[in-house]
Amino acid sequence: MVAIPQDLPGSPEYLSKLRYAWRVCSVTSLGLVMIGISGSTLNVALPTVVRHFHADAFSAGWVLLAFLLVNTATLVFFGRVADLLGRREIYLAGFVLFTVGSLLAGLSPGIWFLIAMRAVQAVGAAMILANGTVIITDAFPPDRLSQGMGVYIGTLSVAQLTGPTLGGLIAETAGWQWIFWMNVPAGLIALTWGAFTLRRVSRGARKPVDALGNLIVFAALSAALIALSEAGSRGLSSPVVIVGAAIAAVLVPVLVVVERRASHPVLDLRLFGERTLAFANVASFCSALARSALILLVALYFQAARGVDAVTAALGVLPVPIGMALASPVAGALGRRVRPYALSVGGALMSATGLGVLLLTTDPVTPYWIIAAGLFLCGCGSGTFMTGNTTQVMSALPAGSLGVVNGFRLMIMNVGIVLSVALTLSVLTGSVSAELRGQVYAGTLSRVSPVAVEHLMTGFQRTYAVLFAVALTGALTAALARPRRSGRSGHAGSAPF
Repeated sequence: MVAIPQDLPGSPEYLSKLRYAWRVCSVTSLGLVMIGISGSTLNVALPTVVRHFHADAFSAGWVLLAFLLVNTATLVFFGRVADLLGRREIYLAGFVLFTVGSLLAGLSPGIWFLIAMRAVQAVGAAMILANGTVIITDAFPPDRLSQGMGVYIGTLSVAQLTGPTLGGLIAETAGWQWIFWMNVPAGLIALTWGAFTLRRVSRGARKPVDALGNLIVFAALSAALIALSEAGSRGLSSPVVIVGAAIAAVLVPVLVVVERRASHPVLDLRLFGERTLAFANVASFCSALARSALILLVALYFQAARGVDAVTAALGVLPVPIGMALASPVAGALGRRVRPYALSVGGALMSATGLGVLLLTTDPVTPYWIIAAGLFLCGCGSGTFMTGNTTQVMSALPAGSLGVVNGFRLMIMNVGIVLSVALTLSVLTGSVSAELRGQVYAGTLSRVSPVAVEHLMTGFQRTYAVLFAVALTGALTAALARPRRSGRSGHAGSAPF
């Protein structure tokens, strides 16, 4: 009998590795579900939280933005820390911190304490997100990576599928506090299963952490976010907007200079000098910018423009996560026959088409099936793009830099998410008077007057137009990320297109 070489399909070693890989996928998917549900429930239930605390428009926006800002600014940091201290340990510590932050968020006595606890949640989520994709990549055999990534990304779709419905039901029945408290048992289960499943791995060589680089990243993002979130309410000529934009503009070239001189930079730009990776990451940024605030935007449309309750709004946004849940595993399965590049381009074009439908049909009395069709196309496009783009980038990375580079990849995507929420809220609320902006967040604008709703619809049209333009840019950059024929043929998705 001829022995089957190790690590080839069908060998005992290969099958053992594959079984372990799927157990690892269950752990990382659980973490992604927990974080995804937490975010998507709050998107729908935000008006309930705003009404409970009688929050103004500025603090209402920062309930969402604080999490996104802190999470984005710490992703690369925890990718580097995990390389040094152990990926398993940092990953599990993320569950602890996220669970504690969720418990305290539900006990918030005021809106700014809640915002602070959202920041604590964000740190825990960064520990989880910065390492989940790397753990998946390390665990799966190269020829099965696309399948594992499809399931992993697909779980985010499941989270976004159940999250809005849960958010609406919880907000209307149990109380907004349970939006956070339901993370506590989920976090304990994920922590226990992860500790039982994940194997310890050797730590990397001890290298200094780029503290200055992390600080500049946080400061630049904070300044840009404040400027963008205030532009809609105060106007582009506002001193707050001008100063924030100026600080961000100055810090970006400073960051480039600092990172080029750092011995172990938090943003190693040299790793992204290759054309394919550069364009693939720009496409990821554009996709995140175009899609991330969509559920929040549509939930506000149903509640503020149509005057429905949180449960009905939650049901209204379901076509987005349904599309993602269907498309992600299908794209993962196709990844063994179709290049990830093709999936990325196709998904980006599908998302742009869906946003085009929403742009052309924005009106308070638009038949729901038309809105649902546009949302479903956006969801299918996002699921397809994310699976293809993630596989394409992770398959092309140097193995010794997976942690920090994956953190950088996630950070680019998260910058798009942060700016998506800030840009969407700024453009949307810029169409109504300052006195009415709080009622948009509270979901009560439809009770004021038809004229106010008409002004808000202008904001929705402008917002969809901006997101549509960004989605088209993402499709173009995804097309420019065509890999060279001499790429790594052993990885998933290497079959000819």
